Amino acid sequence: MKNPWGDEETPYLAIGGESAVRTLVETFYDVIETESPELRAMLPVSTKGSREKLYEYLTGWLGGPPLYVAKRGHPQLRRRHLPFPIGAPQAEEWLRCMGKALDQTGVEGPIRLFLEHKLGPLALHMVNR
Repeated sequence: MKNPWGDEETPYLAIGGESAVRTLVETFYDVIETESPELRAMLPVSTKGSREKLYEYLTGWLGGPPLYVAKRGHPQLRRRHLPFPIGAPQAEEWLRCMGKALDQTGVEGPIRLFLEHKLGPLALHMVNR
C-alpha cells in the first residue's frame, strides 16, 4: 500500500472523488436531521448552506480542489464554531453521525481507517465548553 489511505494519490481520490464526497456530506446531514436533535438545533433551518460548506471543506481537506479556501479563505474551524456550545459529548455525537454516514455510503478499508484516525482529533478540536 502506497499511503495510509490506500494506493490512490490523495484521500480524495481514495474515497471516490467529487460524487463520493457529495454523497457522504448529504448522508451525514440526513443522519443529523433524523437522529441528532442536539446537533440539528445548532444548524440553520435550511441545511443547504451547511451542506455546501462541509462539501467544499472536505473536498480540500481530503486533497481535492481547495473549494472552501478559494471561496471563503482559511477555514478557521474552531473560531467559526465558537458560537455553539460544543463539549466532548457533542464532538462524539458528530463523530457518531459521520461514522453512520460512512457506513451508509460504503466507505471501508484503508480510507475508512484513515478517516476515523483523522476525524476524531478534528472533532475534538472544536470542543469549546
